Amino acid sequence: MMEWLQEPELWIGLGFFIVIAIFLYLRVPAFVAAALDARAVAIAKELDEARRLREEAAALLDQFRKKASEAEKEAASIVTEAKEEAERFADEARAQLKAQIERRAKQAQDKIAQAEAHAIAEIRAKAADAAVDAAENLIRARTDVSKAAALIAKSLGELPAKL
Repeated sequence: MMEWLQEPELWIGLGFFIVIAIFLYLRVPAFVAAALDARAVAIAKELDEARRLREEAAALLDQFRKKASEAEKEAASIVTEAKEEAERFADEARAQLKAQIERRAKQAQDKIAQAEAHAIAEIRAKAADAAVDAAENLIRARTDVSKAAALIAKSLGELPAKL
């Protein structure tokens, strides 16, 4: 009858039940359940934190996209303004160049007119000198000393009346 006490399976089974009883007495399942619950709560917090971080990242991404869009718009605006300003400067430069060319052309025409007037005056003076020389030569050739003295005397007599 005591043979069954010598069976190893009996002692293994009995040891197994004793270990389970000790575990139940020490509330190991409650401890494991509490640890699992704590781990589940920690995982839930981590998931919530990850969700919050993902939402913040999405919000930041949207902000950066908006800022990038605004920066692109501003850059396009700056480029447009720069082109307009460059065109305006080019137009002003063309207008100033045209005005300067017109001024210089006018100055050149004025200098040419002055040079023409000076040349005409010189030609007239030389023509007058030549005419005086020719008249003097002609008068010398046609008048003798007695006629010249009579003309001088007559001219001197008329001089007080003309002055």
